[in-house]
Amino acid sequence: METINIEQGHPQVPIAMQRLNNGLCRARATGKPFAKIIHGYGSSGNGGAIKSALAAELRRYCLRRVIVNFCPGEDFGPFSESARAMSAAHPEISRDCDWGRSNDGITVVMFR
Repeated sequence: METINIEQGHPQVPIAMQRLNNGLCRARATGKPFAKIIHGYGSSGNGGAIKSALAAELRRYCLRRVIVNFCPGEDFGPFSESARAMSAAHPEISRDCDWGRSNDGITVVMFR
């Protein structure tokens, strides 16, 4: 699975979203069906601005049919409908080290 780190250096949201766009383009070019986005959880303990902006941006990517689906790390495991759908399409995803760990600092996307 490709990894896209948009958190490194604790950038402001616009820079993180630029990193997201560039990272998704690179990850799609590899032909792998998934990418893991590392965005962190924020220092407030309530989820950070990057994580919130990321969710909104990924919904737009779904509408534009760039990605099939995404699953926040806290739901990335066997008890989430979206994670189970990803695993049904590509069983190897359930072997990822973050599967079932409730990692709030990541999000996994599935490409078309």
